[in-house]
Amino acid sequence: MAVTFHDINSAVGLKKLDDYLLARSYITGYEASKDDLIVHAALSKPPSSEFVNVSRWYNHITALLRISGVSGQGSGVIVEGSAPITEEAVATPPVADTKASAAEDDDDDVDLFGEETEEEKKAAEERAASIKASTKKKESGKSSVLLDVKPWDDETDMKKLEEAVRSVHIEGLHWGASKLVAVGYGIKKLQIMLTIVDDLVSVDTLIEEQLTVEPINEYVQSCDIVAFNKI
Repeated sequence: MAVTFHDINSAVGLKKLDDYLLARSYITGYEASKDDLIVHAALSKPPSSEFVNVSRWYNHITALLRISGVSGQGSGVIVEGSAPITEEAVATPPVADTKASAAEDDDDDVDLFGEETEEEKKAAEERAASIKASTKKKESGKSSVLLDVKPWDDETDMKKLEEAVRSVHIEGLHWGASKLVAVGYGIKKLQIMLTIVDDLVSVDTLIEEQLTVEPINEYVQSCDIVAFNKI
């Protein structure tokens, strides 16, 4: 069944797309496909950085279009409230053409008045290494984790406990839905979902160095991993 998005150039539409991409790397499936190109082409401009998941996805698809193109067929997607998408808009150039374009771009950068200096060569190498590292980071796998966060006793303010947990901000960490679960004797624990980028976040380190140390341990006694699934 085709996935449907509505008015993705509006703040409301972008928010829904951002929530959809929270636990997904692509619009459908596990590789970039024609579905990604359709949604990418429907966006009238690059999304604001406040929409973290959409920005991450948009930059990744843009990089793929520039580097190698997209060959996956996808499962089908419908974008309502946007201008019709033409076949040309979702067609990706052959790799050979991409390389030719890159060669032409390189020719445009040639210094006609002298050879490239050592400083220029070093700067070019650093830029290439930075781009490669950035691409590798964006393609890292992700995992969905369910945590049990336990308070000290029944007098612990659970609202402040959750605020303290969500105050932890790390690159590659996104907090999700949560709920309070009764344990017994008037005590409740917090169950909270989180999505992590595997190469950037270690759940064990998150618990040991963030969630169970000062000042958060004023509310949190301990944390346990209930479920850990690769996305």
